[in-house]
Amino acid sequence: MNMRPQGITKTIDLGDGKAITIETGVLAKQADGAVTVRIGDTILLATVVATKEAREGIDFLPLQVEYREKFSAAGRFPGGFFKREARPSDHEVLTSRLVDRALRPLFPDDFHGDTQVVISLMSADKQNPSDAIACLAASAALAVSDIPFGGPVSEVRVARINGKMILNPTNDEIVGADMDLIVAGTKSDILMVEGEMKEVQEADMIEAIKIAHAAIQKHCIAMEELSAMVPKSRTKRTYNHENNDAAIGQKIHDSCYQKYYDFAMEPSAKEARMEKFSAIKDECLATLSDEEKTDKAMLGRFFKKTQKKAVREVCLSHGKRLDGRKTDQIRPIWSEVDVLPGTHGSAIFTRGETQAINLLTLGSSMDEQTIDRATKKSSESFMLHYNFPSFSTGEVKPIRGPGRREVGHGNLAWRALKPVIPPAPGNPYTIRLNCDILESNGSSSMATVCSGTLALMDGGVQITAPVSGIAMGMISDGTRHAILSDILGDEDFLGDMDFKICGTAKGITATQMDMKVDGLPYEVLAQALEQARQGRMHILGEMLKTMDAPRADYKDHAPRIITIIIPKESIGAVIGPGGRVIQEIQAETGAHISIDEVDGMGHVEIMSENKASIEAALARVNAIANPPQAEVGATYKGKVKTIMPYGAFVEVMPGVDGLLHVSELDWKRVERVEDILKEGEIVEFQVVGKDPRSGKLKLSRRALLPKPDGYVDREPAMEGGRGGDRPYRSDRPRRDDRPRRDDRPRRDDGGGEPSQN
Repeated sequence: MNMRPQGITKTIDLGDGKAITIETGVLAKQADGAVTVRIGDTILLATVVATKEAREGIDFLPLQVEYREKFSAAGRFPGGFFKREARPSDHEVLTSRLVDRALRPLFPDDFHGDTQVVISLMSADKQNPSDAIACLAASAALAVSDIPFGGPVSEVRVARINGKMILNPTNDEIVGADMDLIVAGTKSDILMVEGEMKEVQEADMIEAIKIAHAAIQKHCIAMEELSAMVPKSRTKRTYNHENNDAAIGQKIHDSCYQKYYDFAMEPSAKEARMEKFSAIKDECLATLSDEEKTDKAMLGRFFKKTQKKAVREVCLSHGKRLDGRKTDQIRPIWSEVDVLPGTHGSAIFTRGETQAINLLTLGSSMDEQTIDRATKKSSESFMLHYNFPSFSTGEVKPIRGPGRREVGHGNLAWRALKPVIPPAPGNPYTIRLNCDILESNGSSSMATVCSGTLALMDGGVQITAPVSGIAMGMISDGTRHAILSDILGDEDFLGDMDFKICGTAKGITATQMDMKVDGLPYEVLAQALEQARQGRMHILGEMLKTMDAPRADYKDHAPRIITIIIPKESIGAVIGPGGRVIQEIQAETGAHISIDEVDGMGHVEIMSENKASIEAALARVNAIANPPQAEVGATYKGKVKTIMPYGAFVEVMPGVDGLLHVSELDWKRVERVEDILKEGEIVEFQVVGKDPRSGKLKLSRRALLPKPDGYVDREPAMEGGRGGDRPYRSDRPRRDDRPRRDDRPRRDDGGGEPSQN
């Protein structure tokens, strides 16, 4: 009997007529956990599977979070030849990262089973974005499984639109937002924040986080209730993925803790620090028996734990950091612009042991990036690409395509700079920033923001304000806390919070925040944001010493772009049949031309590195779109476009042709047009009239030539007659035996124009 299984459902009322429905027990039942989550007509299927045993030698959580969008969910075909979803788009990678960063901290530290979470967009209504409910779907799948997990956790989007905070806004609503945040958290704590803003204040961001957390708590309660309704989830699986010998751990602590502590009290550079920590470890290993050294993964965990404890205590008790700085002190900064003469703009930004070089490229609208997703098809005129080569950390690794980290860091820097890029006509260019990290010891994404600002200003892009960025950290033992400005790579590892704040002197433009500690008070968060603001202002001040405003003009070798508006009905004439006219203009002038219809008008963009090239193309386009009227009696020069047996068609002006009849080529008889003219030749002529039926201009070459001596003009033809005083044929007497014209045989001369007399 064809019956649908009875699923278990839970509904979350969002207010304003919105609701989220979670269902389990119907689809993908062989997975450890599977749910569908629906808001409007947007539906996600989330599944989770984890191995019961850990792989040999694994001492971490091998978690995979994969978010995928089906084009069929929105009733679309994928682009490309194969018409099949291929590698994940940047949007899918970024959504996967959002979910991963919320889930990963909540798995038990000693759970190392391979775990895969797959979230698939099955239906899209094009109004309710799916990225805001992807984490909810993943957490719900874990909640109904027997996989050990410290959730539930959820994410919500909060946007400020016309001064009002809106939860999970639709695509139409979010267009006018000046703040767009994704916030993740459990019932008790905030875990992650990421988003972009238009120079908002720190207090506004905290308010948005609080509103989002209230909604997250409702999601978590609903998932707990759903989990209680699923028998499988009530008993979590048992596992043993780590061997921890407490006696060996204590032995390592007793041997190494004080050495780590004493070394952390003195400033050290990255390389020297690595060597000293390694030496302390080797000294301790030499005291262990062969049997005690059998489990290398266990020993590694104990050494890291001891080192982390010692360094954190030094920071909390003495306010000292590994490199000797105070908690709010920024590393030394130097920067330089115009470092690469062949680029349209370039800059180097160095802060401590982190260095980034950023290259600016300016292009036309033809260089825009096409965005082709299941739920969105558009173009992007500002791009930022971040690269992290292995030599930046002194390592040897194969060169691959950009990984998730590169995509995520590049997106953060892109979001930070996007609000200050002026729109057209203030900025007619497509802009690409390409950042390579040359050295890395913490906060390379923020170096990307700073170097990007300088490269834009060096290239003459009139940004509305310079943007700087800073990476912050925090160490807390529950009662004491130390907020660290401009963190090192080591401090990122041993800290309880990592958050990056970007902005102008007026306010925040982008943020990325990851919490590793439970129960962070909002008062501490506010303190951290204020310290971050002060750090940003210091970094911005150092940047402005190098360049305090955009150049007044672009580089000499940068392309120049002008944009003109033409009537909609002229677009076809400028393009020409099959693009013939526009291709001809580009070939002859060397300029690149693109045309789009916007708001019922034609927007023409002309780009070239040569001013004369732009002017020539502009004149041609203007002449076609707004053609001047050729004057009868005026003399012109034009190109011979086509030769026919009866004459030649000549371009009087762009888009306007006229007929130069064979009889008007010379005063003498011309047998063949080709004897006088060749296609493509420039000929001088006079406009002598216009055909009243076709509107074609009548041209004459001979009118500009000297009349031969003794030349006698023929008498002009009279209306209805052949010339002279001959009477009109119908008035002449007719002989009875003369056949009428309709009965007379016609001469077959091949047609065409009459020959000359």
